[in-house]
Amino acid sequence: MPLVRQSHRHHRPRSQKHRKRERAKGAAPEDQGYHYTPSQRVQFILSTEEDEQHVPHDLFTELDEICVKEREDAEWKETARWLKFEEDVEDGGERWSKPYVATLSLHSLFELRNCIIKGTVLLDMCANSTEEIADMILDQQNQSSEFDKSMREKVREVLLKKHHHQNEKKRNNLLPIVRSFADVSKRQPDLHPLDKPAQTLTPHTPPTTIEAKNGVNHDTSPMDLSKAELHFMKKIPIGAEAANVLVGELDFLHQPIMAFARLTPAVLLSGMTEVPIPTRFLFILLGPEGKAHQYHEIGRSMATLMTDEVFHDVAYKAKNRADLVAGIDEFLDQVTVLPPGEWDPSIRIEPPKNLPSQKKRKTPGLLDDSASHRKPEKHSGPELERTGRLFGGLILDVKRKVPWFWSDFRDALSLQCLASFLFLYCACMSPVITFGGLLGEATDGHISAMESLLGASMTGVVYSLFAGQPLTILGSTGPVLVFEKILYKFCKDYALSYLSLRTCIGLWTAFLCVVLVATDASCLVCYITRFTEEAFAALICIIFIYEALEKLICLGETYPVHMHSKLDFLTIYYCKCEAPTHPSNETLRFWESNEINVSAIAWGNLTVTECRHLHGEFHGPACGHNGPYTPNVLFWSCILFFSTFVLSSSLKMFKTSRYFPTRVRSTISDFAVFLTIVVMVLVDFLIGIPSPKLHVPHMFKPTRDDRGWLISPIGPNPWWTVLAALIPALLCTILIFMDQQITAVIVNRKEHRLKKGCGYHLDLFMVAVMLGVCSVMGLPWFVAATVLSITHVNSLKLESGCSAPGEQPRFLGIREQRVTGLMIFVLMGCSVFLTTVLKFIPMPVLYGVFLYMGVSSLRGIQFFDRLKLFGMPAKHQPDFIYLRHVPLRKVHLFTLIQLTCLVLLWVIKVSRAAIVFPMMVLALVFVRKVMDFCFSKRELSWLDDLMPESKKKKLDDAKNEAKEEEESQKMMEAAAANSVQLNLVKTSYLDVPKQNNSDRTDPSEINISDEMSKTTVWKALTMNTEKL
Repeated sequence: MPLVRQSHRHHRPRSQKHRKRERAKGAAPEDQGYHYTPSQRVQFILSTEEDEQHVPHDLFTELDEICVKEREDAEWKETARWLKFEEDVEDGGERWSKPYVATLSLHSLFELRNCIIKGTVLLDMCANSTEEIADMILDQQNQSSEFDKSMREKVREVLLKKHHHQNEKKRNNLLPIVRSFADVSKRQPDLHPLDKPAQTLTPHTPPTTIEAKNGVNHDTSPMDLSKAELHFMKKIPIGAEAANVLVGELDFLHQPIMAFARLTPAVLLSGMTEVPIPTRFLFILLGPEGKAHQYHEIGRSMATLMTDEVFHDVAYKAKNRADLVAGIDEFLDQVTVLPPGEWDPSIRIEPPKNLPSQKKRKTPGLLDDSASHRKPEKHSGPELERTGRLFGGLILDVKRKVPWFWSDFRDALSLQCLASFLFLYCACMSPVITFGGLLGEATDGHISAMESLLGASMTGVVYSLFAGQPLTILGSTGPVLVFEKILYKFCKDYALSYLSLRTCIGLWTAFLCVVLVATDASCLVCYITRFTEEAFAALICIIFIYEALEKLICLGETYPVHMHSKLDFLTIYYCKCEAPTHPSNETLRFWESNEINVSAIAWGNLTVTECRHLHGEFHGPACGHNGPYTPNVLFWSCILFFSTFVLSSSLKMFKTSRYFPTRVRSTISDFAVFLTIVVMVLVDFLIGIPSPKLHVPHMFKPTRDDRGWLISPIGPNPWWTVLAALIPALLCTILIFMDQQITAVIVNRKEHRLKKGCGYHLDLFMVAVMLGVCSVMGLPWFVAATVLSITHVNSLKLESGCSAPGEQPRFLGIREQRVTGLMIFVLMGCSVFLTTVLKFIPMPVLYGVFLYMGVSSLRGIQFFDRLKLFGMPAKHQPDFIYLRHVPLRKVHLFTLIQLTCLVLLWVIKVSRAAIVFPMMVLALVFVRKVMDFCFSKRELSWLDDLMPESKKKKLDDAKNEAKEEEESQKMMEAAAANSVQLNLVKTSYLDVPKQNNSDRTDPSEINISDEMSKTTVWKALTMNTEKL
């Protein structure tokens, strides 16, 4: 390992004598027979401490070319640029190409390496203008008969010629009136600060007549920034510097001029770079006529090297020529070669979605991804460690979340949050009202839509304000509805007060949940691995999709369609209301109780609603089972349903389209579902077909007049019901705990990169408190809703801005805040006063939103990716990481077990045994534990999370790890005994294994610097240079 020392740099141009002495000093170890690789030298260079002037910055690289021929005026023309990927000026010269990954030939890289070895290298050169730079570079050229003073002046004139940039031509040709939509939305960004002393230009004398004739520009007045390509400036990071690559052919030259210069400090050279940023590096290659393409490829190689993360840092920290050569050799050592007969070099490779990390190139001994996975990470974090004291986990959750509380409100100042809460408000409203309606039918109106709205709003507001994970959205669940039905039937059969008994059960459930919080029972969440959570999440998503389609199909019963009708008979089709010929006893009692005179009613003139109210019957060829056929409504509902799903999905994916600027695309994508709902409501209103609409209670009062907002736990029931309520409360506790914690595990996944931590204990505590409050007030119980929570998290994803052309947005995490959840439920509580607006929302549109949420939540569930593998031949299967490390038959076995569990859960969910659904979800944990005997630990680490193990197993693992560490320590000591310290520069040392080039027998151990000198290509390049 290198011993890091402090860097002692002197920022002054180095003399040729000093450079030769340094070069000899750096090469001394090789002369002594020692062998070290370019990677080791690069790692040593990068380990030196940085001083103020050698801190690496982001680089913008520009390639300018020139062709000087006799009697022809010439100027430097920009032909390519790099920020991360290469962009070329297209042959027509009118526009930039799409960014692409630069592909280089080995020959051009060898030529570039030769240029650095044979050419001029000036490091830490201090200059303030292009003239000074040109003079200092030309002073380093050896005087000869072929390069005399007149030749020097000609080259100097060429170096000082004007630079023509691509954006100048584009700007001159663009008429002010003719502007694209994309140009209209561009806003001028804040320009990079150019207030450093090193970036100011000193005044110079006016150009001479000869210089003016040749295009020399000494103008050092402040640059007119309106002439720069301001849109491109937004993509350049703050503090970036420039690397200018100048190549060209001159008809009067007989030998090439090669120079690499690093300016210290960086200098703003007016007119040289496309954008006004200071220049740090210059690479110049001027040669005889006839080799323009060769020079162009060398220039591309140099520019591409400057964008390489490792060579870029080496260029900033290099002390001499040998360091730069080592950087090139290390780059060559990492190059991947494509066979010439199997790939076309003219093909432009699209930039990848994710750039690989270069840390292992910079850090010695760093393992790659596959090696690092051999030691799997812990599934549980510090939030799930048992404290051993009452409410210890809850106290730690509070301490963990309090420092983030105010930032949870500040971080919500974003349009993305506005879009998220508007979308989820519409998505949450319908299930809450639907659940309330179903509950009202099951309980004869004791708890209905009004109670459901109030309970959801109150519970959601409190939870959003004080919960440990406010990204979780609370909602109603199917098992709760089943439980309510069973409980109401039981109370009706045994003449008990439903609301009072329900209050007792709710209070017992809240108490038991608080006991679970006090005993840190949430630590059991660490047993809920990806296997369990994906099976549960997949089931909930499928239920969402199934129920959305089911509700659409049910509209066919409410709005029947006249099947097999004949168009020619449309004039004689009719459906009339008539008095029932054989009225039922219920109908007779209704007429008698309401004192209805049947003979006095004009049945034929009644509306559909009036006829149904008076228990009339419909007769005629246009009548269905329950009333007249309804034209158009069902088909229009289907159009609204599928249009909502397709339009929501399309607008959500609009962010990745090629139309409009990034900001417009992102805004449309964030507001995708809300915009879809608005569009569908407007279309439905304009078409005018009477589709079913959302019905919201318009008065704030209990649904039944015989109940209030506070319910007594005992009421008219016997005293023993308070104790008996403990038995169903145990089942409710398991239901609440499993629903809440599985959803919390899904929201808190490591893939979401949450920074503010989670709070399983605090979440369960808040749910328990609000469950008790809702029980006393006779309101429905609410717990974490899986699909709504996943949708909420997905709507708040943060991505990096595409700073460099061609760079794909990187996922940064989730916008963690409390405001979206808070506003969703505040607005839900105010919905009673918004009925005039909400009554225009068609129900098929909300069903389409449910379908969208169910389908979009399936993305990212590994189970469905593995399910598709059953129908794919091996050669067409995606390159999933687990397929590289786990046999396919084991992957299929794991998927089949998960699929079987999912089917069993579905059967239980839709059967009368739905009340035991939480117990079956709990059983998944035991199924997963049994799988430890079917799969190896390594296979499960790729397919799933590892479960916590017994104390004995942990002790055995600790002993094994101690043995491995002891063995590795012995190996390191043995390696240290067989190493030597290389004195590279002054007092710097690098530990390198004692190897002699002649002693190497292992073919896998090569030094690319040594092997390169043996190649015929390198020998030919050296011979050609010597001839010149």
